[in-house]
Amino acid sequence: MLTAVISLSGPLDVAAGVDDGSPVTRFSSVAGGLMRRSVAIHHDGCQEGVKVSLTPLGARAVYDMPAADLAHRLVPLDELLGALGVELVDRLRAATTWTARFAALDELLLRAVGRSAGGDPVSRVRPEVAEAWRRLLAARGRVQVGRVAAELGWSRRYLTDRFRGEVGLSPKTFARVLRFEHAHELATRHDPLPWADVATVSGYADQAHLVRDWSEFTGRSPTAWRRGEVLLGTG
Repeated sequence: MLTAVISLSGPLDVAAGVDDGSPVTRFSSVAGGLMRRSVAIHHDGCQEGVKVSLTPLGARAVYDMPAADLAHRLVPLDELLGALGVELVDRLRAATTWTARFAALDELLLRAVGRSAGGDPVSRVRPEVAEAWRRLLAARGRVQVGRVAAELGWSRRYLTDRFRGEVGLSPKTFARVLRFEHAHELATRHDPLPWADVATVSGYADQAHLVRDWSEFTGRSPTAWRRGEVLLGTG
């Protein structure tokens, strides 16, 4: 998913990396594309805001541009939505209930979709690309890209070029991110599985394969990440 975050309190201090010296940029609201590295939002432990997760096709509809144009980038939301983005932030902050905030969010996002140039923006996406995205997502990355391409009647190279041009990541990299997200979900449960089991369930060849991808995407080993992860419970 592509993520947008609107702060309802102080500004967002965001770094495109975790503990790797990445510069911190301050936003009142921020939108990001698909990435292959974690993004860190620094705060003092108290933060209030709204996070919107958009599929690549949803992002094209709202922002009127391919998700690829935002790949590996963090930009102010009003840079993408203009005056509509400013109005969205102002109305969310002025609202006094979550029901009112969600109503405003729905209204403004629908207006953003409605003003997209050239009719339905999603119709400009090749259906084969949309179907490849759906299949990779449904399989949580555990599918061979060459097989997907063949079933769609394309070569692997042609699918890769078209997919990257729309989504911003190659199908192979997108599949790796999906496997990592599945592994992260398993590893951060309140009753996490052993790392070897996390690797097996999420589709890695072995634990060493999991460690390599985890370290590449987060800048930390799985064990170091688990120690530093802050899990907030409810109650």
